[in-house]
Parts: sequence; C-alpha cells; structure tokens
Amino acid sequence: MERFKSNGGEHVNPAYDANLDEPPVYNGTSDEEHRTVRPSVVSAFGHDTLDRVPNIDFYRNAGSLSGHRAVRPSLQELHDVFQKVNVESAVPVDSGKGVVKFGWIRGVLVRCMLNIWGVMLFIRLSWVFGQAGWEVIPNHKRVTGTVNLLTFCMECQKMSIFNLTGLGIVVIVLSCVVTTITCLSMSAICTNGVVRGGGAYYMISRSLGPEFGGSIGLIFAFANAVAVAMYVVGFAEVVVDLLEDYDSLMVDEINDTRIVGMITVVFLLGIAVAGMEWEAKAQIVLLIILLVAIVNVFAGTFMPVDESKKKFGYFGYNSDIFLENFAPDFRGSETFFSVFSIFFPAATGILAGANISGDLKDAQGAIPKGTLLAIVITGITYLGVALCVSASVVRDATGNATDLIVPGTVCNGTAVAACKLGYDFSSCAEKSCTFGSMNNFQVMTLVSAFGPLIIAGTFSATLSSALASLVSAPKVLQALCKDNIYTALRMFAKGYGKNDEPIRGYLITFIISVAFIAIGDLNAIAPIISNFFLASYALINFSCFHASYAKSPGWRPAYKYYNMWLSLFGALLCCAVMFVINWWAALLTYAIEILLYLYVTVKKPAVNWGSSTQAVTFVSAISNALALTRVKDHVKNFRPQILALTGSARCRPALLDLAHSITKNYGLCITCEVFVGPKSEAVEEMNAGMEKNQLWLRKTKRKAFYAAVAWESFREGVESLLQASGLGRMKPNTLMIGFKKHWRIAGKESVQSYVGILHDAFDFEYGITVLRVNEGLDVSHLVVEEEEMIKAAKEQQDLDKEMMQNGGKSRALFRKSRNSSQQVAKMNASLAEASTQFKKKQPKGTLDVWWLFDDGGLTLLLPYILTTRKKWKDCKLRIFVPGQPGRCEVDREEMKSLLQKFRIECSDITVIDDIHVAPRPESMRKLEEMIEPFRLRGDNVQTEAKRQQPWMITDEELSSFEEKTNLQVRLNELLQENSKSANLIIVSMPIARKESVSDYLYMAWLDVLTQDLPPTLLIRGNHKSVLTFYS
Repeated sequence: MERFKSNGGEHVNPAYDANLDEPPVYNGTSDEEHRTVRPSVVSAFGHDTLDRVPNIDFYRNAGSLSGHRAVRPSLQELHDVFQKVNVESAVPVDSGKGVVKFGWIRGVLVRCMLNIWGVMLFIRLSWVFGQAGWEVIPNHKRVTGTVNLLTFCMECQKMSIFNLTGLGIVVIVLSCVVTTITCLSMSAICTNGVVRGGGAYYMISRSLGPEFGGSIGLIFAFANAVAVAMYVVGFAEVVVDLLEDYDSLMVDEINDTRIVGMITVVFLLGIAVAGMEWEAKAQIVLLIILLVAIVNVFAGTFMPVDESKKKFGYFGYNSDIFLENFAPDFRGSETFFSVFSIFFPAATGILAGANISGDLKDAQGAIPKGTLLAIVITGITYLGVALCVSASVVRDATGNATDLIVPGTVCNGTAVAACKLGYDFSSCAEKSCTFGSMNNFQVMTLVSAFGPLIIAGTFSATLSSALASLVSAPKVLQALCKDNIYTALRMFAKGYGKNDEPIRGYLITFIISVAFIAIGDLNAIAPIISNFFLASYALINFSCFHASYAKSPGWRPAYKYYNMWLSLFGALLCCAVMFVINWWAALLTYAIEILLYLYVTVKKPAVNWGSSTQAVTFVSAISNALALTRVKDHVKNFRPQILALTGSARCRPALLDLAHSITKNYGLCITCEVFVGPKSEAVEEMNAGMEKNQLWLRKTKRKAFYAAVAWESFREGVESLLQASGLGRMKPNTLMIGFKKHWRIAGKESVQSYVGILHDAFDFEYGITVLRVNEGLDVSHLVVEEEEMIKAAKEQQDLDKEMMQNGGKSRALFRKSRNSSQQVAKMNASLAEASTQFKKKQPKGTLDVWWLFDDGGLTLLLPYILTTRKKWKDCKLRIFVPGQPGRCEVDREEMKSLLQKFRIECSDITVIDDIHVAPRPESMRKLEEMIEPFRLRGDNVQTEAKRQQPWMITDEELSSFEEKTNLQVRLNELLQENSKSANLIIVSMPIARKESVSDYLYMAWLDVLTQDLPPTLLIRGNHKSVLTFYS
C-alpha cells in the first residue's frame, strides 16, 4: 500500500482547519521529511511539557493576514515514544505594516450614509415617475434624455410620497424594516468568525456554500459596476441642465451627458486607483457637502417665510397644511405599491461598508455598528424631510400673487389650508397647476435657506454613491476570483500594493460603466439592478436562518440580537419587494441566479468552507437514518447493500464497478480495506489513506464509501467490518469478494483466512457474491507503476524548466515516462482491459443466470437489477434451472410462471435435465491434479494428520462429498457448452459445511466450477426472501 504524505507526513484532522485554504506550513521540514517534534518547554503548569496552553495562533487559517499560524503538537508527538530533538526555528511573518485599514466610522458609517442618501436622489426613481403619466408636468419642463433631472427626481418623490404623509411614513418605515432585518442577519453572520474581503459575497458563500455565493457574487459585482454608470449619468444630467440654462451646450443634451459622464468616471477612477485612503478622504468631503445641504433644508423651514414664496405654496409650518397632506391623494394610476417601489431603492446601500470588509480594522465590530447606525440616521433624515415638507407646502398652487381670498369667504372644498392662509388655489382642482409640492420641481430650493446648496448636495449624493459602487464592484469581484469559482475570471484575483488593490477589477468596472454611459439608456437595466441588490439581501437573511436552523456547533455569532424566524421573514419580504418593484425584473434575476447556480454546481469548485448547507445535509442524513430505524424491514423494500472487499479503492476496479452497477444511487456500497501488521504501522498507513481513497471515489464518480480497519490478521479485520459497518438500517447485507486466483500457491494461512471469511459472512447472515475474472482483479502493481511514472514525468518537467531557465537544453532523463498510462497498459494489456470492463457500456449479449438452488431469490434479483442499469440495458436475461429427465417442459412452465409473478422478464428459460450425468474423465483428471498437493495419503496417518492439518483433504472426505465434487465439475462442462459467449455468468454458489469440508477442497470446488469461463459471479443469498409476488 502507498503512504499518503501531507506536509511533513503529519496526520491532519480535517476539522483542524475549517476553511482548508491550504495545508499548514511546518517550520524546518521539507515535504519528504516528517515534521520535527518540538521540544518541551516550561509551561504554566510549572514543569517541562510538549503540551501547549490554548492560544489564538493555533486556530488561524493558513496565510492569515492578522498573525502567524502556529502548529500545536500533534497527537502522535504526545502519544508516541518520546524522541529528543532540536528546537525548531520560528519563521518571521510580515506584520502588514503600511496597510490602510478603516474604523467603523470612516469604513462603514460614512459609506452607508452616503450610499443610502445617494439613492434617495437616484434619478432612475424619478424617471419611473416621469413615465407614469403625470399630466401635471408642463411642456417647457418636460424631461428629455435617458433619465430625469435630479431636481425633478427630488420633487417627484415629494409629490408622490411626502404628500401622502400618513402612508408615506408607512413607506419609509417599511423600507427601513427590510434593511434593518437584513442588517441584523448580516451582523450575526459577520460576527460568527473573521470576515475577509468580499462583503456580501464572502458572507453568503461561507454560509450557504460556493453555489449560492458564486451566483450572487457575480451579479452583485456587475450590479455595482452598472450602478456607477447610473449615478454618473445622474450627475451628468444635472450638469447638462445647468449648461442648457446658460446656453453653453457643447453638442446636444444626450452627447453632452455622455461627455460629462465619461470625464467624471475617469476622475472617479483616478481617486479609486490612488488608493483607499484617497477614496476615503473624498468620501468625507462629499459627506460634509451633503450634510450641509440637508441642514440647509431643515434650517430653511424655520426661517421666516418671504411673501413672494407663498404664491408658490410655501407657507412655513402650519397644522392645517400638515393635516390636509396627511390623507393619501393618489393621482393617475399610482397606488401604495407603486409609490413604495419608487421609494424603496432609496433605502438600499446598506452593503457599502460590508463590501470593503477586507479593508476594515475590525470587520466583526464595524459592520453591525456602522450599518445599523447608518440606517437609523438616514431613516430619521428621510422622515424629517418628509414631515417638514408636508407641514409647510401645500399640494397645489397657482403661482399667481393675485389669487387671494376675499375677506369673509368660507373655506371649504379643495385647497382649504391655503384658503385659511389667504390664497385661493381652488382653480387647481379644475386645471393643472405648475406649483405646489405635487407640481413644482423646485420645492427643495424653495424651502431651503440657500438654494444653490441643493445643487451641491445633489452633486455630492451622486458622486459619493458612484465612488462607493466603483470601489465595491472590484473588491467583490476580486474576492470571488480568489476563490476560483469561475476559472475564466481568475486573472481578476491579482492585487497590487500593500493594500492588495484590485487594479484589474477597477479597469473592468470602468469599462462596464463607460459602456453603459455610452449606451445612454439605463431605464431597462435599472429595475434589474435594484432586484440584484434585493436578491443579495434575501440571501443574507436566508443565510442567517439556514445557519441557525442547522444548529451547527460552529454557528456561534457574537451578535445576539437576531432571530432565525425574523431572518426568514426578512428573506421572504425581500423576495416580495422584488416583485412589487418590477415583476419581470424579479423573474429575470431569479433566472440568472439559477443559471449561475447550476453552472457552479456542475463545475464543483474544490473548496470547503463548512457551509450551513453541509450542516443541514448532515442533520437531514441523521434524521433520515433515525427514521429508518423505526421502519421494519419488508421484502418489497429489500435493496442489496454491498460490502466490497476491494482493498484500496483503486486496486480492484472491476469488483468495485460491478458492485457500483448494482447499488448505483439506490443502495449502500462500501469499499473496504484491511491493513494487516503491527498496530502502530497499520494505523499510520490507514489514517494516511482514508481521505485519499474517498477523494478518488468522488473524482471517478463511484457512488461508494471507503472504510478501512487495522488488525493483526486479515480475517479478523474483515470480521470487524462485517459486524460494525453501516449505520442503523443502512447496513450491508451482501459481501462481495474477488476469487482467490492463486490459492494453490498462496499458503495455508491465506487459504484458511479466505474460506474463513466466507464462513463468517454466512454466520452473520450475509449474502455472498464471489467475482472471478480470468485475467485477475488486482491491479495494485499497475497503480504503483503508474504513480512512479507520473512522479518521474513531473521530475523531468521540473528539470526541463530549470534547464531552460539556465539557458541549457532539456535532458530527456525520464522521457520514457511521458505517456505513463499508455505504457502501464502495454505492460499488462489484458489485465488493464479486464479491470475496466464493467465501467464501460456492455455490448449486446446475455446475462446467463444459473439458478440452481433457492437462496431466497438473491441469485435472480442481482442480475435483474443489472439489466435496469444503463450500461447493461442491451443484455438479456437467460435463466438456466436444473430439472428432472422427462419433465423439462413442466419445469420450464413452472419457472416461467414464477418469473411472471415476480414481474421479471427473460429472453429464454433452459431446463438442464442432464446435470446428474457423470463428468468427463479429462475433467476429473484436472480436478485430481488440482487437489493432489493438498491430499493426505495413507489410512493410518490420515486421522491424526487431519486433526493437526484440518485444511488438508483426506480420502474419507473425498468419498463423503464425491457427488458434490462431481457436480461442480459437471456444472463447469455445462457452463462451457451453454454460456461461453455470455457477457456475465451468474451461478448459485455451493456452500461448504463448517468442519466437514476442508478449506482446500472448497477452494477446489469454486475453482473448478468457474475456470475457463467469461466473467463469473457466484451468488448465495442468506436464504431469506428478497423477492415476492404479493403487492
């Protein structure tokens, strides 16, 4: 057997490193040497010991940036015989000096507030309202181009939301509820371990696995890249509008928008590429401008109202105005849900801080604190602005200073609040007015203390959101590519500088944003982007629920203010909001996510993050296994559960493939190996090969488990496997073993062990199947040769590379090993071919079933199962049964009737009525030559010798079992005559009574029965029914 060596030969517990990013690096050792046992130290216990006290460095992942990963003493170092060794040296670790890291205020709070406030001024929402058919938009103010102006956006939101004061509060609160629940779930996830770069992608992928994370990560990065274009176009629209007011257009509106947009995105790219420190400084400047603009609005509402502003509907704070605006006044086709769909994207942006999680000093503390506070501050801001405008501006105003109320007029009907304040705006009920909070696009300018600051705030909102998205997209893409989920995107994983800046990611984000700026029409893609963000929120909530539901011991979030059912509600709420905003965009989002999910599932990336999906799978398996224990066995539900003695999973592929063909996805198949020898050596070899063999089974798509035991003897090892394998009802019931081809030269201990295993299997009521292939089953020597040749080829490749680097020519020292697998096959072509014969699709032919003894039906059931498999579907069943001379037709009809009741179809039924005929003399001579070396001669010595050598054959034994011996010889003759061309022969296996039939005689029976035939499978059930004709 081969020894599997990890770094330094240490036995690595898979639970030791949850992420399995890479194997640990052991200091002072090479890959070919065992790790040096570390010396004892004076510990906290006051004496020398190899044991170490608990320390955080033992639990770090390989390549951890926050500290050097220490390696604790292995169990073998503490348990094995002590060896005095030298002290191992420590490896200096780069402390990461010079890396820029942000705290929770600059890294999370500022970014989230800017992104949420920026979305409030998001022009896409205004465009939706502009297209909804507001007849109140005058012709000279009708918005042109791809997207509405930001000022129009802001006023439209006041029209449709802030004047529905009562329901407007509900809209804002409901939006905050969705984001708050998501933030609580995100806080739980990010405090359940160290959070690296990648934000939402990292959290979802580590919680739900690469399939969910890989699918949402790609579309989330793309959404951020396109969002850059949308924010920049919004900024450009406002600039172009100002240019138009001063008659300074360069070309025309649409082309000027493209020019300004591209110049802006180049400027933003320069800030981002300059480094996170510059980007953070720019965000601070933009935040200050935006805060001043917001304060400007609030301050303006407390200043005395100029008389010139009253004709436009602004009167300052007034209870009558507030009460009049409280009731909803939906106009046109607008409803609560349409208004909600317009406002909700303004509440997004809560992932702006999480997206740069790799650049935070303490992501676990910063993300929950900064994001929650940002939601509270921005939510209060939205409510404050909404209430201020609703309490000071009437819905409709004429803008005519002469529309005054005649003293003594009774105020009723429409515009009552304005009437009480001395203005007659009742004409707005009959015709569209151009002023008031429902009509005037300059309400914010009208209310504010200094109008130009609103434009500055608009610039700040759009640029800050664009900059945040420009930084987020490359960071998420880089984290996704580092995990190598999509191999084609691997090039974007590379980072530059001490901050590991994703320069390539910046460039691809820049290209995408420029492309969409050039297209100009963002209206179609806008709903999809909003749904992309919501899909991320939904999966974050579901990740928290799923991790809590799995109840994995590894789910221990430091943040306790979450609830699994609240997270599930949040996930469902996000899905509902997706359809409220845009149903077709929601369907498209799901379709894209499902396609990416299926792609990642098919590719099966080689990662193991200990996801909650794995935990739930384990819990489900345990639950189902326990449920099975409450179900009594029934013959209709019998399935062959095979324990295959293959040795190493690669050593007997034909045996494994046949077992796998029978069990496939519908039964249990365990491939077993027994390590024989001194316990210390056998256990070491066994531990080294466990993961290697299971990995080979998985890669070659054999649906089987690998099990191994270490014992002093082979028979004892198999006996333990027969007794202890399986779990509950999922327990093997059939032993599959290869025929011992070289039994005549193997030695008595080996033969005794082999026959003893068959006896043990019968004792434990197993069914037995013995496979014989003339070329043999064991290809372990070919496996060794192949691995040696592959190793030699690798050495040759490394040598060639080294020679070429030094300017020399490569030397073909191992040139002969280039095509290793072909050469191995040529060394033993027949064995190599035979070892793969059951892996391939079987040609048209027959499965010949010689059902000689009723064993409960296993001899018939297994070949029937084979015919239902894809590889064997072209093989027809032929049934051979023994019969009495003169009644062949009766026996055939009886068997035909039985098969019909079993619903088993066969192409032919043959009754053998000459099975009792004596075998030919030449056949008997072959048997005699076969057993001659194992016979005891002489009547006087046989009794005593038999006691001392029970495995030997005596004349008395041959005489007692003469008929049974002759039957095996005769059966081989019949098999030669009738089944020489079969794809597979299935024959009822003879049973040897314990302590009556010697081991060598029994082996002779099996040998003579199956020699010189196509692949033959001997089967003997445990004589309990596995077939029934009852429903």
